[in-house]
Amino acid sequence: MILTGPEIARNRDRGDLTLDPFDPEHLNPNSYNLALGPTLVCYTGDVLDIRSPNEWVEIPIPHEGFVLQPDRIYLGSSVEIVGSDHLVPIIRSRSGAARLGLFVHVTADLIDIGSVGQSTLQLHAVQPVRVHAGDRLAQITFWRSVGEITLYDGKYQGSRGPQPSQIHRDRVAVPR
Repeated sequence: MILTGPEIARNRDRGDLTLDPFDPEHLNPNSYNLALGPTLVCYTGDVLDIRSPNEWVEIPIPHEGFVLQPDRIYLGSSVEIVGSDHLVPIIRSRSGAARLGLFVHVTADLIDIGSVGQSTLQLHAVQPVRVHAGDRLAQITFWRSVGEITLYDGKYQGSRGPQPSQIHRDRVAVPR
C-alpha cells in the first residue's frame, strides 16, 4: 500500500526512510516532490552500447537554466538523498513537467529497498524545455513491501550526482 504525505513525514521522522534535505512544503497527498540538482550528464556518442562504457560529459546548469533538446537523454539527479530499508520508493514525473512533454524518469521508476542515495533522473524532452537547478520535476512515492526483505547492495548504492549507466558491468550471457 502507498503511504500518504503525513505518513511519509512520520516514517522519515522515526528513521524508517531517508529524505535529506526534507521540506514539509514538498509533501503531497501521496508523494514527496524531488528537486533537480545542479548538474546534468549527457552522452557524447550517437550510438550507445549496452556492453561498453559510454562517453559522457558533465554539464553544470547555469543560473538562466539549460535547454534540454529532443532526441537526447540527459541524466540529472535529485538534490535529496532518498532511500529506505523498510519501504520501496518509486519515482515519477510531476504532472506539470509531463504536461510540458518532459519525461523525468523514463522507465526505471523503481528504487530497490535498501538503496540510499541521490536518485538519477532520466530526462527526455519531446520539444526543447528549459530546466533550472532546484526545479521540482519529480515526485517519489513509498510503498510497503510484503515478504522477506533482501536489501539492495548494487553498483549505484550511495550515488551522489547523476550516474551514467553501468549496465556494461552486468554479466552477459552469450546465446548459443
